[in-house]
Formats: sequence, structure tokens, C-alpha cells
Amino acid sequence: MADHSEISDPKGESLMDKIADKLNVDDSSSSDSDSAKKPASSPPSVKPKATPSTSSMKAKIYRMFGREKPVHKVFGGGKPADIFLWRNKKISAGVLGAATALWVLFELLEYHLLTLVCHLLILALAILFLWSNASKFIKKSPPRIPEVHLPEEQFLEFASALRIEINRALVVLRDIASGRDLKKFVAVIAGLWVLSLLGSCCNFLTLFYIAFVLLHTVPVLYEKYEDQIDPLAEKAMMEIKKQYAVFDEKVLSKIPRGALKDKKRA
Repeated sequence: MADHSEISDPKGESLMDKIADKLNVDDSSSSDSDSAKKPASSPPSVKPKATPSTSSMKAKIYRMFGREKPVHKVFGGGKPADIFLWRNKKISAGVLGAATALWVLFELLEYHLLTLVCHLLILALAILFLWSNASKFIKKSPPRIPEVHLPEEQFLEFASALRIEINRALVVLRDIASGRDLKKFVAVIAGLWVLSLLGSCCNFLTLFYIAFVLLHTVPVLYEKYEDQIDPLAEKAMMEIKKQYAVFDEKVLSKIPRGALKDKKRA
């Protein structure tokens, strides 16, 4: 009996071990299947990335004159840009007020530039001369007259910038006169014709004052309402291009150019 019990115990233990091993295998297989199902059922959330097309659409917003910089950078980004865009309201108002006073003196009151300069110099010299002589009786030191000299560097920079702009204008005029760009030729002729009409209505000083006032008003208004102005300008440019295409088809394309080309080649 003892031997039989000793033989049966290893069999019982081996049977229990097999059952336990089978349960462990089932649990591991079920956990593997669950882990395999989880990624399939709930994939990880991925944030949509901005495609190049959307970024390019944002970058292709129409701006007047094809500009890609802010209005302040277009005007140079220095003190003149601050004055035109009213960054400092006191300085901008002072400059515009001085220009208005000069226009009133020269245009409405018919004052002349040379007369104004002479009168200002007479007044300044008379005040300083009388003050310096009266200081002996008043027992106060006369005002110290500062030494005034014109800086050479600023004049050279201004002359260099003016030379560059004049050279650019001459290059543009040369290209227009050579007949390479008919569209540019028509635009320049139309602009000069409008300018001649304005010149017949008012003199040079009034025209210069109008341009000066426009420089102090139009840029700041455009900078403030550019999101509303640019779509309207885009529609206007599209309409102008359509009208120019019609004009080119009916008029400009019928102008004979073969003889001119043959002469140039010869």
C-alpha cells in the first residue's frame, strides 16, 4: 500500500502541473491577443500636419504692387517712414503743419522764397545784435550763438542715393524707348499724360504740396485697412488686365512690327 501511494503521488503532481501549465499558456495567449487587438481598434491619434499647399496659399495673399514686406519697410524703415506712418504724432503733425504754412505763404499770400529767407535772416540778426548790445545794460550774458556747419557724410549719402535713383530712372527710360516692353510704354505714357493734366490745373508748388499731403495720409490709411483694400485692389488689377488684353487684341496686335525688326537685324 505504501508503495502504491508513493507511485500515485508523482502522477498526481504531474497531472496538476500539466493543468497549471495549460492555464498559464491560455492566459499568455489571451493577453497577447488582447494586446494585438488594442492597436488595431484604437490607433494612436496623430495631429494633422500643415501641408505645403496650405502654407503656400497663405503665402500667396495678394498685396498691392507685389510687395512682400510691411509698409514701414517699404518706406525704408527709418525716420522718414516713422514720419509718413505717424509713428510719432507730434513730429508728423509738425512737419505737415510746416508744409501747410509754407504753402499758404507762397501760394495764397503770394510770398516769394527769396523774400522770406531775407526777412527771416534780418529778423534773426537784428534780435541777436540788439540782445548782445543790450546785455551791457541789462547785466546779462548774451545768448551764445552755436556754430553751424553742414556735415559732409550726410550730403555724400544723399547725393549717392539720388545718383542711384536717377540712374535707375534712366535705365527704365532707355528700356521703354528701345521698344522692348509695350505694356510699360503705354503705362508710362498714360502716367505722364495724367501728370500733364494736373500740371495744367495747378502750379508746381501746389502739386508738390498735394503729393506731400498724400504721402502723409495714404500710407497710414493703407497700413490700417490693408486687409480690406488689398482684395479690392486685386479685383481692380484683374479688370485692368482684362481691358488691356482687349485693347492689345484689337489695337496693339494690329500694329505692324515686321519692318522694324528687319531693320534692326540688318
